[in-house]
Amino acid sequence: MRYQTKTPLPLPEIDRIYTDAALEPVLDRDVFRMAMTGYSKISPENGTYLSIIDFSRPSTDKRYYLIDLAKRTLLYHTYTSHGVNSGEDMAVSFSNRNGSRQSSLGFYLTAETYEGKHGTSLKLDGLERAFNGKARKRYIVIHSADYVSDDFIRENGRLGRSWGCPALPLDVTPDIIDRIRNGSVLFIYGKDPEYLSKSRLIR
Repeated sequence: MRYQTKTPLPLPEIDRIYTDAALEPVLDRDVFRMAMTGYSKISPENGTYLSIIDFSRPSTDKRYYLIDLAKRTLLYHTYTSHGVNSGEDMAVSFSNRNGSRQSSLGFYLTAETYEGKHGTSLKLDGLERAFNGKARKRYIVIHSADYVSDDFIRENGRLGRSWGCPALPLDVTPDIIDRIRNGSVLFIYGKDPEYLSKSRLIR
């Protein structure tokens, strides 16, 4: 893991970014504080963007956030899937284990893109060994999916679920991937006591 040498951002500065980006109506302040605390300890190559996924919200909520930190603007607020074995509408179980088909919490750096069965997809490298260190081996990537849509929610009462990947809607995925690829920070939050008590990056 790569850390900056400077002290993590103080809470008053984090809160100013939260206010400037007008995040209060849509993103929990404490989740944003955790994301920014970890972000400020990591040395991303692409430091303009921060992605946050809040798995404390149901899949029927828009729980993916893409923030332009340079402009202090929320660029995207949209749906994202969780793993099929993490829960139905709510993600309640998380794992870093191969074959678990569950979502993994914590901080990631985005990596290279590739063309797969879901079109252009984005590889992820987990930065917290115990919680997401097997992301690349498990093929946990950002990709588009037709089951991440309002239509699917109307028909099924929840989003479709992946094998652990944070899938995004078809229409926004290409632009999101183009912006965040090659070294931006992604933080995936969930109400998991083990992660919240043991992660060194959220403090």
